[in-house]
Amino acid sequence: MKLAFIGIGNVGFAIANQLQKKGYDIIVANNNENSATVKKALEENPNFSVKNIQQAIDEAGIVFLATPFNANKEILQALNLNGKILVDCTNPVGMGIVHGLKSEVSGSEKVQEWAPDAKVVKAYTIYGFENFISSDYPDYNVKPVMMIAGNDAQAKSAVAKINTDMGFDTLDTGKLDQALHLEHMTLLWVKMVRRDGHHPNLVWAKLEK
Repeated sequence: MKLAFIGIGNVGFAIANQLQKKGYDIIVANNNENSATVKKALEENPNFSVKNIQQAIDEAGIVFLATPFNANKEILQALNLNGKILVDCTNPVGMGIVHGLKSEVSGSEKVQEWAPDAKVVKAYTIYGFENFISSDYPDYNVKPVMMIAGNDAQAKSAVAKINTDMGFDTLDTGKLDQALHLEHMTLLWVKMVRRDGHHPNLVWAKLEK
C-alpha cells in the first residue's frame, strides 16, 4: 500500500521510516522537493518518493498529517482528499503547554472541518516521536497501546492494521470528539517528559479482563 505523508519532520519521519521497512511505499507529500525537511528525510531513507501534495494524496491509500497544527487549515483547505483516510498526527499545543483550542473542541474535529471529504482518524499523538522510532519493550509481555478516535469504523480498522505493523495494540476510544481527550493525554505526556524529565520512552498499555 502507498502511504502519503504531509509533514516529514520528527513524527512523520519516524512513522514513515518504520512503515517503509514493513513494506509500505512511502510518498513524501510536499510542493517543494528542495525543502530542508524533505532533503533530510531522503538522506536518511532514500526509498521514499517525493510528489506534490495533491498528487501524493491521489496515489495513496492512506494519508498521514504530521504538520504543525497551525499550518493545517491553510494546507487542507487547498486539497481534495477524495474520501481518503486522513490520519491526524497533529496536536494543538499552546504556549505554556496548554490546549491550543482552549479544550472547547479537538484539533481533529477542526481537521475534519477543514477536510470535509476525508475520513479523519486521530492517532500517533499520545507519545513523542521517540516511541515511533521503536515500539519494542522486550522486558514486558504486553505491547504499548495506540489510542485512536474517529467517526468511520472502516477507516479506524485500516489504521489499526498499521498500528499492528508498527508494534502497537489498538484501543478504539470512540468517535472523533474523543480526540479532545487524546490531546489532553498528549499534554500529560509532554509535561511529564519534555518539562519534568521523565524518560521519553514512556508509553501506556491496555490491560483488560
